[in-house]
Amino acid sequence: MAALTQTGGYGLRSGLAVAALAGLSFGLVFMIVVGVTLALVTGLPARPPVGAAALAGLAAALFITFTPVERRSNRTRSYAASIMFLVLVIFSLGQVFGLPLSEGSIWQLIGLAVFVGVTVQSIWLCVGDAPAGTVRRYDFEKLVIRVLKGQGYIFFTVFVVLPFYVMVMTSFKSQAELLANPLDFSIDLGKANLFASYIELFTRFNFGTYILNSAFVSVCTVLVTLLIAVPGAYAVARLRFRGRDAFARSILLIYMVPAIVLVLPLYAVFSQLELRNTILGLLIVYPATTIPVALYMLQGYFRGLPAEMEEAGLMDGLTRIGVIIKITLPLSLPALASVGLYVFMIAWNEFLFAFMFLDDPAIFTLPRGVASLNSSELPRELMMGGAVIATVPIMAIFLWLERFMVQGLSAGAVKG
Repeated sequence: MAALTQTGGYGLRSGLAVAALAGLSFGLVFMIVVGVTLALVTGLPARPPVGAAALAGLAAALFITFTPVERRSNRTRSYAASIMFLVLVIFSLGQVFGLPLSEGSIWQLIGLAVFVGVTVQSIWLCVGDAPAGTVRRYDFEKLVIRVLKGQGYIFFTVFVVLPFYVMVMTSFKSQAELLANPLDFSIDLGKANLFASYIELFTRFNFGTYILNSAFVSVCTVLVTLLIAVPGAYAVARLRFRGRDAFARSILLIYMVPAIVLVLPLYAVFSQLELRNTILGLLIVYPATTIPVALYMLQGYFRGLPAEMEEAGLMDGLTRIGVIIKITLPLSLPALASVGLYVFMIAWNEFLFAFMFLDDPAIFTLPRGVASLNSSELPRELMMGGAVIATVPIMAIFLWLERFMVQGLSAGAVKG
């Protein structure tokens, strides 16, 4: 990182002030995160010494900042980590994470190494190029934004990872273990019946059928949505007709109506048409809710494609349908992948309509099947195992196709 410009002595608008803020905040936050993680993983009653951690982070930040910018290197970070370790041990009275080192010492050492490492690295990324003295206003704001951005990353990561961890660990527990200590989320990987809840879900509760039903409904929803949204979006982007602009602006109006308002009249109509408690009923409702957003996303992308290529295709004798199939669609694969993935996730995770329309367990989708486990007569690990089964496939698909989704969304945003 290029060094920032120092303009004077020390003050509130200085690298020293931002370093102090970074050291205190990162030390406190990471101690809470690592301490809670240690307690969850090991079951030990950890009590993170947040005051000592904040002082240790402050000491590391001050050491980095008072080291001349031109002399800062990896050795500087090593010294800062050593200082941080000593301050933490001294001010926590030797009980790191609130526990004597004799209790779970290996896990405590691992937690301590992680805490020191991530805290020093975070401080370095925020103020590693900042002089101790007063800096320009622009540089000061940039340093503060770095600290706030880092805190934001930590906050949102914890809120995403922690519930998923608790969900997974609970699914591996037995009811007796959960009743003995509901807050113990450690896991014994060597026990014989580790996957007992998952085996019971697939053998007793037919979760294999639920997966197939959700996959069928989601794939069909994607196909129907794209089949209708592609020509519709192309018409809005390329053709000239009366009311085109009004139609383009009103595409997303359906999302202004809450789903709970739509589900009641649809329930009555589908009951009269004998479409309730059928897969066909879901295949009518789901595309109706996903086609507008697919139209909106695709029309923005289509407008950014070069019209000259399509005009050349028309001059060569292609029809409009031929132009769409042979020219527009091959150029729009990233957008189609992103829209298809987005629609698939909506259909896979949809709960309200499935809950209201489906009564027969043989045609339950995964969200409906997981909801059926929410009973006082069933152990909690079954519901958590069902939630894991519903989450992992869509997470794997998203991570596999995430690059296409980013390309399609960003291209549509810029070109539309």
